[in-house]
Amino acid sequence: MPAFLGSSLQEFAPDQPGFLQLSQAHLTLLTACPRKFQHVYLDQLGLPSLPEAQERQALGTRFHQLMQQRELGLPIEGLTQADGQLRRWFDAFNNTSPKMLVGDRQCEHCRVLSFQRYLLTGVYDLLILAQQRAQILDWKTYSRPQNPEWLEQHWQTRLYLYLLAETSNYPPEQISMTYWFAESRHKETEPHITFTYNTARHTRTQQDLTQLLGNLTDWLERYNQGSAFPQIEREVGECDGRRASSNPDQDEPLWCRFAIRCQRRPESKAVIVPTAHIDQIQELPL
Repeated sequence: MPAFLGSSLQEFAPDQPGFLQLSQAHLTLLTACPRKFQHVYLDQLGLPSLPEAQERQALGTRFHQLMQQRELGLPIEGLTQADGQLRRWFDAFNNTSPKMLVGDRQCEHCRVLSFQRYLLTGVYDLLILAQQRAQILDWKTYSRPQNPEWLEQHWQTRLYLYLLAETSNYPPEQISMTYWFAESRHKETEPHITFTYNTARHTRTQQDLTQLLGNLTDWLERYNQGSAFPQIEREVGECDGRRASSNPDQDEPLWCRFAIRCQRRPESKAVIVPTAHIDQIQELPL
């Protein structure tokens, strides 16, 4: 069986046989900060999440289960009647659902691709395969991002489109990905975004994956010999929360919980934000 990053340190040893299985969450964190990737997945330093965050994650999981049962033709009344929030989200989907292809529908569909010494993995909430088109759909239980271009560059979008093109007979130009967002900030804004794909983007993603995973292989070998993964530059803004902040006007940005360990902030001024281990996060705003 392939090893999923996050289980035990021995599974990352470069001299062991088998493949390491990587999801979009791994790629996203590895791109944002290799050292943070090390702390979370290799050093196992994840912190427990706040109760509010745990409830939000559990609610997102239940909504995905609801949508899966809907696709399978199973009864959903028990879920919607027991939870008012699920009922509101489900009603919102029925009223604002995105345009979907007519074809073979597969929910919670998994695609896996061998790439270098890794297995790239994606699980699609819904995959629709038509005669000359394919559509990936993903449900999000939060508001539509204000910057669609940022979402287009997110590793979930890039990896999911890339995987389908590489593991099917559809050329990139026949593939698209649609996000639907349960929460709506503005009534005049559509609660869904669709990204089309093309050969140029596919080639760019393959080049970026080749470079990123080549770096990961090198960093794992060095880590096995006692060296830490590289840190990002302080100016990038990840450490003090400037880049990730949803409110740039806030007086005190939220520092990365590893800022002290990475010697990026004095311990006396640290603000530690408890978060779940990334492998346990079911629904995370992009």
